[in-house]
Amino acid sequence: MKTEKEKMLDGELYDPLDKQLSDERLRTRLLIKALNDTREDQTQERARILQELIPNAGAGLWLQPPFYCDYGSNMIIGEKVFFNFNCIVLDVTYVRIGSRTLFGPNVQIYTATHPVDYKERAAGVEFAKPIIIGEDVWVGGSAIICPGVTIGDRTIIGAGSVVTRDIPSDVFAAGNPCKVVRELLPKQ
Repeated sequence: MKTEKEKMLDGELYDPLDKQLSDERLRTRLLIKALNDTREDQTQERARILQELIPNAGAGLWLQPPFYCDYGSNMIIGEKVFFNFNCIVLDVTYVRIGSRTLFGPNVQIYTATHPVDYKERAAGVEFAKPIIIGEDVWVGGSAIICPGVTIGDRTIIGAGSVVTRDIPSDVFAAGNPCKVVRELLPKQ
């Protein structure tokens, strides 16, 4: 029989009040509090906390506090990724972010979702869908990335966009819902 955590990571309905999950979220909240309370000149302390908070991050992760996430351990992050102020990652299941990807302030990444059926919602169960963001992506400020979305390499998501569907590589996409506006052609 699967644990609630295994169900959560597999995208199945799970009980978010499970003791193991509650304990993991508490640990994460304490690390986030410590991170967000660091001063700009405490770079070594920030690096130590980030390594514990997001153990699956590549070299050069630059995260500007305040920052918030559910678990941290469910993020798989490439090298030289940048999060600007006030980003939120609800990493109930996996969030994969490619190298050299940039997030503007207030970007929100949500893997968590809830059943459409009100009886299931009332039972307190929820589920999640993984998010994949490619390499060299730029997500503009206050964009929201919804559960289950994939964003291709080198794509730009316009500020304030709500990404509800997959977006291919090498495009500029924007709006609510986010749609491809144009292709990004390489410089000749």
